[in-house]
Formats: sequence, structure tokens, C-alpha cells
Amino acid sequence: MTVTVSVHGIDELKKLSGSVLGTSDWIDITQDRVNGFADATGDHQWIHVDVERAQQGPFGGPIAHGYLTLALFIPLFTDLLDVEGVTTKVNYGLNKVRFPAPVPVGSRLRLTAVLASVDDISGGVQMTVDGTMEVEGGSKPAAVLQSVTRFYV
Repeated sequence: MTVTVSVHGIDELKKLSGSVLGTSDWIDITQDRVNGFADATGDHQWIHVDVERAQQGPFGGPIAHGYLTLALFIPLFTDLLDVEGVTTKVNYGLNKVRFPAPVPVGSRLRLTAVLASVDDISGGVQMTVDGTMEVEGGSKPAAVLQSVTRFYV
């Protein structure tokens, strides 16, 4: 089980700047999860949802949507860091994201995160996290991203 780093307040968060936050537990990428994402977003491209056709496609089977992989950053990241003593936590966006390798249905995915920086903003701080999403047994990351979150006091 992943040990969550808990900090109380912005000053404790700032002390973690530059630190490796750790690696999350694995999460299963099931066809039901992929189909649910397809239904939620309206993206029913065959490489994701048509199992038989996808077996004949370029990846040898269905793969998760890149944006599903990206969306899983949040639940995996919450296993790694909890910031208490703030009034509001806001997902501010992404500075960059790439999907170097597909995520096959039936695989497992996890996140390794580094707290790149914590910078003062009006009323709080902006945290930048470098994240790498890894497919179990894969030779390249499934996603490499830089996420930005704001905490207000």
C-alpha cells in the first residue's frame, strides 16, 4: 500500500519542493473502465472499444484513451500527497503532456511524481508536479506530464 505524504499548510509543502513524492499503487486498466470513459466523453474510436477489431489493429488489442491515462493522474496522485490546512485546492492545468506509449487494456498503470516547485501566488501557492505514468512491464512511459495545482489559505 502506498504511504501518503501529508503536510499541514503551505510552509510544510514548500519544504518538499524538489522532492520525489513516491510511486503510487498500480491501477487496473479494464475494458469496462475504457468503455465508461468512452461513454463519458463520446470518444468511441474502435482502437478503444471494439475488442475484436482492435486485436487486428496496430496495438494488438484495445488501448486506453490517452486522456483516460491523463485523468487517472488525479486519483493516483492523491495516494502520494495530501495537503491539509488550506481552504481551497484547484487543478490549475498542465504545462505539458505527452503519451510516449499506449496503455493496453488488461495492463496496470502507476504514477511516479516529483514536486518540481512551490511558488507564491496571491492568496496561496502554485505547485508544479512532474509526473510519469508507467505501464507495468513497459519499456517507455505511458504519459509524461507537468501538472499545476493551486492551494489557497
